[in-house]
Amino acid sequence: MAGLAPEGSNFDTRHFDSKMSDLLSSDGQDFFTSYDEVFESFDAMGLQENLLRGIYAYGFEKPSAIQQRGIVPFCKGLDVIQQAQSGTGKTATFCSGILQQLDYSLTQCQALVLAPTRELAQQIEKVMRALGDYLGVKVHACVGGTSVREDQRILSSGVHVVVGTPGRVFDMLRRQSLQPDNIKMFVLDEADEMLSRGFKDQIYDIFQLLPSKIQVGVFSATMPPEALEITRKFMNKPVRILVKRDELTLEGIKQFYVNVDKEEWKLDTLCDLYETLAITQSVIFVNTRRKVDWLTDKMRSRDHTVSATHGDMDQNTRDIIMREFRSGSSRVLITTDLLARGIDVQQVSLVINYDLPTQPENYLHRIGRSGRFGRKGVAINFVTKDDDKMLFDIQKFYNVVVEELPSNVAELL
Repeated sequence: MAGLAPEGSNFDTRHFDSKMSDLLSSDGQDFFTSYDEVFESFDAMGLQENLLRGIYAYGFEKPSAIQQRGIVPFCKGLDVIQQAQSGTGKTATFCSGILQQLDYSLTQCQALVLAPTRELAQQIEKVMRALGDYLGVKVHACVGGTSVREDQRILSSGVHVVVGTPGRVFDMLRRQSLQPDNIKMFVLDEADEMLSRGFKDQIYDIFQLLPSKIQVGVFSATMPPEALEITRKFMNKPVRILVKRDELTLEGIKQFYVNVDKEEWKLDTLCDLYETLAITQSVIFVNTRRKVDWLTDKMRSRDHTVSATHGDMDQNTRDIIMREFRSGSSRVLITTDLLARGIDVQQVSLVINYDLPTQPENYLHRIGRSGRFGRKGVAINFVTKDDDKMLFDIQKFYNVVVEELPSNVAELL
């Protein structure tokens, strides 16, 4: 965990897991307490009914590690430092915490979220809106490159949450178009990124304009000294939630691609591979639930035995299908990303991405496995012309080379 403390502070990583992670004990600076309560389900978190509805409608089923630990302390109004890699569900963690605490009868800005890029701010706005759909939340993204007058108009008509980049948000505060009096929650997302992009002064300036009694949440993949300095200056007895890097790795997995000129030729390509699939246990990923049903029907109509599972099925049906698959009585499973994280079947040695994932992070969840078992595996990606960029992105993201599939694929398994 490089960059967690200034040089020369007697910093010992063994403190990480102790109940009181006394982060910078060297000069008696403030202590962070670590918060270890874990909630296995969203239902157990004591959230409002309409927030739960939004969470489930968005497609979340089970909270990720950071959500299991991070939502509740934020909802309790505690200052939090949450450390986890991107792609782990941080956004939904603070969105839920904010949505739980808003007073919806007051259309004044009560929560301010800062992010380092316009794209991220707009992404957070989308998630906040979706999760708060049944609560009637009003969210606005204040980012550079858009009309200042339009921002002013929307803000004056009243919103509950503002998500934005530091420059534009500071501008709105300075023009008094964004009134800080009712802001009670302040979140810095990707704090390390924000500080490395040189937003530190602006963040400090924004802090000066906010009410002194405010709940602060800092979300960051790493905790460089500047981020710690911010937490010391502006936070009150923060609790620290640390989620370790995913145990998944791509080691020992041979990765290949098959060029498929047209989307409609993927089916024949898959059927050509079926004999190879059935020798071992395989999972086939597609991007939508409808496609799971479509592909399952097509495969069965060609007399290939396959199982299928997706989020529209009730839990009971899914459990039965997964049990059959785990026991080996069915050998080919067709599914979506939603369930990628739940499939840890020891014997799966072949994963086929019939569709490439829409996010590079999901590639790891589909084909990655816990490195501890030292098993080999093969991943085959079906790539059409439209997928070239995503395949390139995946290779860059994971620093891997994906080669063309050789003809002797059966010998690799």
